[in-house]
Amino acid sequence: MVDRALKPAQDKPASSRPLGERTGFVVALAALIAIALLALLNLPTMGDYVGADNDDVMRLVQVRDLLAGQGWFDLTQYRLGLDGGTLMHWSRLIDLPIAALILLFSLFVSPEMAEMLAVLIWPMVLVIPLTLAVAIAAKRLGDIAALHVAMFLLVLFVITSNRFLPGAIDHHNVQLILIALMVAGLLDQDRRPSSFALTSVAAAGALAIGAETTPFVATVCAIVAALWAFHGPEIAVAIRAFSLTLLFSVSLLFFATVPPSAYSVVTCDTLSMGYYGLVSVGAGALFLATFVHPAHDIRIRIGTLAGIGILVMAAAVVIAPECLSSPLSNLDPLLVELWLNGVSEARSFAAMLKVEPGAIGGFYAVPIFAVAVCATRMVNRDRFEQHAILLVLLLVCLLIAFVQVRGAIFANLLAILPLSMLIAELRQRYRAEPEHLGMGFVFGLAAIVAVPSVWTLGGVMITEGERGLAERFKGVAGTSVAAGDAESCLPRDIARQLVLLPQTTIAAPSDLGAEILRFTPHRVLSAPYHRNQGGMLTELHLGLATPQEAVAFLRGADVGLVLFCASNPQTRILAGMKEDGLYAALTRGEVPPYLRPLPRNPASGLIVYQVNLR
Repeated sequence: MVDRALKPAQDKPASSRPLGERTGFVVALAALIAIALLALLNLPTMGDYVGADNDDVMRLVQVRDLLAGQGWFDLTQYRLGLDGGTLMHWSRLIDLPIAALILLFSLFVSPEMAEMLAVLIWPMVLVIPLTLAVAIAAKRLGDIAALHVAMFLLVLFVITSNRFLPGAIDHHNVQLILIALMVAGLLDQDRRPSSFALTSVAAAGALAIGAETTPFVATVCAIVAALWAFHGPEIAVAIRAFSLTLLFSVSLLFFATVPPSAYSVVTCDTLSMGYYGLVSVGAGALFLATFVHPAHDIRIRIGTLAGIGILVMAAAVVIAPECLSSPLSNLDPLLVELWLNGVSEARSFAAMLKVEPGAIGGFYAVPIFAVAVCATRMVNRDRFEQHAILLVLLLVCLLIAFVQVRGAIFANLLAILPLSMLIAELRQRYRAEPEHLGMGFVFGLAAIVAVPSVWTLGGVMITEGERGLAERFKGVAGTSVAAGDAESCLPRDIARQLVLLPQTTIAAPSDLGAEILRFTPHRVLSAPYHRNQGGMLTELHLGLATPQEAVAFLRGADVGLVLFCASNPQTRILAGMKEDGLYAALTRGEVPPYLRPLPRNPASGLIVYQVNLR
């Protein structure tokens, strides 16, 4: 339990407390430190203002299209894939603030500088709402001492993850904020309607921004339902606030982001009639259930919730049966083998253990530690309900992370809350008994093992030695390949050459697709997005086909340029899979007569071949 000695200071008026005991000051200071460290550690070494992830680049391409006049409801990337383009599944809700920042800055600086400033600043600005959300949750779980520790752990989390780095404009950082807001609302012991309404708004936003958080949002809804089952009429108002706000928020976001022509279309990787219908059924039924007259009987409430669960499952089978499986389950086996299995954030626990065992602790160790802390608190009846909520949410995030490691970042964020309270209490006990060396050791050990990067660095040091550590630090300092590196295969190295060529379709490895769209006016056949299966498969089959067979793929996709890089991982795999294939032949320097090599940039490993099928 929290020592009562810490309580009196909290009862003083805010103006009479030391700065360190003022929540607003602590939160503001933590956010400022995190933003300053992000800037100081990254801006001086950045070779490009856009994040290293393909998704960051593609997000910028989508924002540019919006600013250029593409419709709000039109998410088609017309320069990607086969004829007709590729309908992307990314929400305009992320495009909008980035585009707004670009327009704002363009009032004072050039358009190019405005874009750079917006892309660099946006992720760091998001640190502020994340810090505030985690602070609210930490204060609701513990006290000012726990808040201090939580802010310290959060600063480490922010600067060691890649979600808030300058230029990281993909949607995962916003998802982290929404998850923290949901948890902050659920941890309100007073069960205020405003807190539950906040949770539902964050849940609706998470659904609208990306399907990755759907299991988490579903679990939050289940927790809210369970709270009503156990507490009944005393929290009925809060449950109604949650249900109505969720229904209103999802409705607003559905009609604001889905074009009228797609109202009846069910998609499983974005907000559509599938998720909207299920949320409407579940939220509406829960709202009505709180008015059931005999709801004071827990058996009636549990039975009612069981009925609601059956109703929602039946609606899922009727409305969106395809969404009961993974959105990636329909991927072509060749794409699974040559693309999905190589995506690091999509790897399972078993795959990570095999491919990168040294880093495994950084993903899973801290959340597992937090699960143990929550379970122990529950056994000791210490804030049982709050720790039960955290335990369930941590287990769901861990389950997702065991299937796809991308879920680990959510688990590591949630782990901050129970671990901050534990560390604060251990620190207090150590200060009360400074001569107790064992307590000091336990306090220090708990503080160290609560940091994911400690596990990563320790694991890499054990499995890969100093060389592995050096590679990790090199990656943190900057992930882009230097322009003078002979192995560099970045489209930006030959962008000026490509811009001068007539607009056409380019065949290139999928991991170069987003960069080609960013730096050139051409369309590209392949980029690593599951809705672009046709384009990706065409490029793969082109590389595997014999030089004679490849003509049909080039002509069918109207390819005018082939970008070839012998050191590209995907190209190497394709060349090794079929020795008589086109990419294998190009690797050996055997160029078919219909491909004409253009003058090379000596600083780039890319070779541009112009296609002439006449």
